[in-house]
Amino acid sequence: MPRRKLRVKAADSARINTELAELRARLEIRTEWPEEVLAEAEEAAERPRLPGYDATELPLFTVDPPGSRDLDQAMHLSHRPGGGYRVHYAIADVAAFVRPGGAIDAEARRRVETLYFPDHRVPLHPARISEDAASLLPGEPRPALLWQLDLDADGAVVLADVRRALVRSHRRLDYAAVQRAVDLGGADEQLALLAVIGRLREEQERARGGISLPVPEQEVEETLHGYVLGYRAPTPADGWNAQISLLTGMAAAELMLDAGVGLLRTLPAAPAAGYDRLRRIAAALDVDWPKDLPYPELVRSLDPGAPLDAAFLNACTGLLRGAGYQAFDESRGLPAPAEPGHAALAAPYAHCTAPLRRLGDRFAQEVCAAVAAGEDVPDWAREALPAVPALMASGDRRAAEVERACVDLVEAELLAGREGEEFSAVVIEVDAHRPGSGTVQLREPAVRARCDRAVGPADGTPGPVGGVGTGTPVGPVDGVGTDTPAGPERAAAAPPLPLGRVIDVRLTEADPSTRTVRFSAV
Repeated sequence: MPRRKLRVKAADSARINTELAELRARLEIRTEWPEEVLAEAEEAAERPRLPGYDATELPLFTVDPPGSRDLDQAMHLSHRPGGGYRVHYAIADVAAFVRPGGAIDAEARRRVETLYFPDHRVPLHPARISEDAASLLPGEPRPALLWQLDLDADGAVVLADVRRALVRSHRRLDYAAVQRAVDLGGADEQLALLAVIGRLREEQERARGGISLPVPEQEVEETLHGYVLGYRAPTPADGWNAQISLLTGMAAAELMLDAGVGLLRTLPAAPAAGYDRLRRIAAALDVDWPKDLPYPELVRSLDPGAPLDAAFLNACTGLLRGAGYQAFDESRGLPAPAEPGHAALAAPYAHCTAPLRRLGDRFAQEVCAAVAAGEDVPDWAREALPAVPALMASGDRRAAEVERACVDLVEAELLAGREGEEFSAVVIEVDAHRPGSGTVQLREPAVRARCDRAVGPADGTPGPVGGVGTGTPVGPVDGVGTDTPAGPERAAAAPPLPLGRVIDVRLTEADPSTRTVRFSAV
């Protein structure tokens, strides 16, 4: 399920940085490294396991956010003789630096994944590895798993293979630079092919029945006048780059399923009741959804910048639930999942392209490399597989908690002292059980927060406000709340918030100490 993303362009506010440090302490996020981990990282960086195959002449390039140093992936794109395309996709070989059962391995299993705060990253691996020796930085030879993915003229996979190789990235780009080059007609062959292959893979996704939700990101920028929140819609270049990663993850999943051993990222299909709920919301929002129009096609037709469409897309994020990891090793009595697919992709899928930042990818990589080479999967990887899904689930929960807390803190800090001010907002969610309460999205500043009708019971006194925080839905959305019993007299007294409509709201609370923001409808 898509989550709001929070990025900081400039984070040197002492006050907010102090609060973020206190937040890390409250959440018991360990930022320091044990001495034995640092010592082992230094030794591994000096003497990694190097592959015999040299592919450093392949002119790979990376596409990442500006300033990133933990570069997991690099690519090279070309035309195939006779038609179609060839994708070379290099992924950092973290196993070349991590000794099974060693100090780095043990610490990585505790951390599970890199955590992102507005002012600070808490990495999965020490910086000597994740931002230096294992990172696919330009000009540096690095051990990698190098995928070769051959596509036909329509972008469908006709061959997938992977091997360990020594690679070198030849240049480093960011999403904005790629998009500018394509838009202005200055794209070289590689970037032009990225656009072509990315669009073809998007069409393949459409044909499979997959779906990507165009949910905007939140950005935080510090100016001379303080922090400013804004929304950032993903560019086409973001999508093209993602399609190459998804392509690799789907190829890895098929490879592991054929071998009867591996680690999948799964997502169950939505229940029929979920689609019924969305149809009620679409009707409430005047979103035209013909009965014969598939859900993925409807989503592709929507404009995230339009208030009614934005409210519907927000409701769509709740349709697919239950993403998780499934390990299997049929030779050891651990069967493959009966439903191995990922509903958003409409295909089996594996996380394997971000091993510097995500623990499970290292194990999926190791399985793929061994299977492709016709070798036995190493015992250390096989023995760990059954425990990896639970580790990843705990890491995902912690990452979601960090994200919510950071969003709530920055929003509360930004609005502190402005209580009583009025803002224009779109109602993007209504509480099914308390239709006078829900979530609103402000255009300026870019805040999403709790909103309650300021009407209480029949005597007109204010009613209690339920829920805390700003980034968590207050309950299931059920259209405009009309098909849910009104409940107690107090809840029935508040008129329902108008889902998908622009309303005026008044800030009633902005408390950074509790990370709480609340509005009332004017």
